[in-house]
Amino acid sequence: MGGGDTAGRLVRPFALTGGRTRPSRADFTLITTVTAVDPPPTWATRPQPEQQRILRHCAEPIAVAELAARLDLPVSVIVIMLCDLLESGRITFRPPHPVTRTADLDLLQKVRDGLGRL
Repeated sequence: MGGGDTAGRLVRPFALTGGRTRPSRADFTLITTVTAVDPPPTWATRPQPEQQRILRHCAEPIAVAELAARLDLPVSVIVIMLCDLLESGRITFRPPHPVTRTADLDLLQKVRDGLGRL
């Protein structure tokens, strides 16, 4: 049969999400910052081992993309698991700040002038 590690890695994300392929919420982007709630709510169920790993990494604010990279899991799997942790009251999140579309012409002029002096 074979398959080895490659076969295991294909099954693992499916098992971690309980077979779900879509998050229950649309709150998380790659740059959304996630933080574990400390202390965790007393009413929440005990987290699964992989959720505990996420919570350890979220002791300090961390971006969703960085969390996925550190845990070596697909972002889609991390987002589904973060939705579960959010619904259980174990994490909070902060969406990225919107970027203004208007350019500060004075700042751009100073940058241009500075580059010209190099």
